[in-house]
Amino acid sequence: MIWIDLAHKRPTDTDIPNWTPWPQEQWHAWLDKSKHLVADLAALDAAGKREDRNELIDKNKPHWDQLKPWLLALSAGKCWFSEVRELYSHYDVEHFRPKKETRTLAGEVRDGYWWLAFDYMNFRVCGNVGNRKKGGWFPLKEGSLCSTFAAPCEESEARYLLDPIDDDDVSLIAFDEEGKVIPSPGASAWEQERVTETANRLKLNEYAPLAEARRKVWQKVDSLIQDFFAAKYRCQLGNNPAAKAKLSEVRSRLRELTNPGAELSAVARWCLLLRNDPQLSKLAG
Repeated sequence: MIWIDLAHKRPTDTDIPNWTPWPQEQWHAWLDKSKHLVADLAALDAAGKREDRNELIDKNKPHWDQLKPWLLALSAGKCWFSEVRELYSHYDVEHFRPKKETRTLAGEVRDGYWWLAFDYMNFRVCGNVGNRKKGGWFPLKEGSLCSTFAAPCEESEARYLLDPIDDDDVSLIAFDEEGKVIPSPGASAWEQERVTETANRLKLNEYAPLAEARRKVWQKVDSLIQDFFAAKYRCQLGNNPAAKAKLSEVRSRLRELTNPGAELSAVARWCLLLRNDPQLSKLAG
């Protein structure tokens, strides 16, 4: 999982790599249509016409799909949850809070967050390997507040699902040398439960090709770390141009692997941070 600063990004931004900015008029038109659609949904919901409401949501899928290229540009073309490109299958514009109905841990169904169906802050990019299993799964901790259209309080919900646009959530995920998602050291029991449930629901560990890809990145970084320490030791013995050149080469390669645009960069960074070496930690960013 990678952190996406969605709250401070817009399709009109001119500094997003591989993205042609929208004109302000186009963005405003998109927002206006979203506003009108939500008003229509509210009218249908107030009239008790839930099926018609959900049909209207489905009918307007092309509206949120217009933002898919922009959302992908924000992550350098990577799935926000798995941090890979093609391996996790093709991408969906995922509604973080389900738009039509939600399911609890026990599988019980309640109404969805239909008023967020066209809110771009509820959009995420997810490979369909994980998104298909997630579906309407969005359990809350027992006793949690539950947001509604009449009394919205999404920020106060105690949700299980980790969110790529929440930096605190992203920091709860760590990796082991086998490529498995694990809770970060020091995580509370509740935080560990959230990591475990998220990994299970999105198949972050269950999907073998993804775990194998992480394992290979870990092994690659681990090998470079050994080269780093060997070259560093030779440099400490005195002037050694060959060792210094090797050290520079290894640093460059590690920077490539930990660059936010690289696939599975979070795995590479975690492998570096585990060494607890100040110089390696600087490379982790």
